[in-house]
Amino acid sequence: MNKYLKNLNRIEFVVTMACTGKCKHCSQGEHKSNDRIDKALASDAVRKIAKEYNIKSVMTFGGEPLLCCETVCEIHKAAREMSIPQRQLITNGYFSKDYDEIKNVAQKIIKSGVNEILLSVDAFHQETIPLEYVKAFADAVNVHGVKLQVHPAWLVSSDDDNPYNDKTREILSEFNHTGIETSKGNVIFPSGNAIKYLGEYFNLKKEIKNPYQEDPADIRAICLSANGYILGGNIYKQDIIDILDSYTPYTLINSKP
Repeated sequence: MNKYLKNLNRIEFVVTMACTGKCKHCSQGEHKSNDRIDKALASDAVRKIAKEYNIKSVMTFGGEPLLCCETVCEIHKAAREMSIPQRQLITNGYFSKDYDEIKNVAQKIIKSGVNEILLSVDAFHQETIPLEYVKAFADAVNVHGVKLQVHPAWLVSSDDDNPYNDKTREILSEFNHTGIETSKGNVIFPSGNAIKYLGEYFNLKKEIKNPYQEDPADIRAICLSANGYILGGNIYKQDIIDILDSYTPYTLINSKP
């Protein structure tokens, strides 16, 4: 076991960079790439890593991960097979306008073993994503055994009074009235589209620490990119365990995704 990964307990997958939204707060920018991770390599990585490390959580997100439903399902099937307790999906809930397809996808991901769904709804997502299809998806996955929450992005803070947060609270109330709770959500980090469209809300002269950045000498969570990149290596070129075994805090300095 790599000493820099001795506390590794979470695997995340950017399933695809393709997205159905065009959110002005998105840290990834305009999502010009349509990269999609290979489902066989991704699920194989889950099995191999879980044999070596005490993995407690697997998460799939994007882009919009349900544009690649089969990949999401294969990843979570592997996580369930390896007895990983938290199997989490973050989605904006908008991947089809066909209500039968929405129900079909919902059934597939539940059957695959997803047991926690964070539904990204807020002022930013709903500028381009129709709420009716998101609600249809929420109805289809709001079943026993699945923890469903709406998962908003807050501007400045969850307590800040600004037009975006006001609109977000209004949208969230539509779900809360049906019994769907709100997660802690996340505070928007100034990168990508957030700087381009929301720069006035940030003090860009002050260095802001990214709350999602790992300590390179004590990594607790790893994230595989849609193009296969992870910790200075790539699962399309190397075995995932070889990548993890060879990792050092200096690996990332000269590497590129």
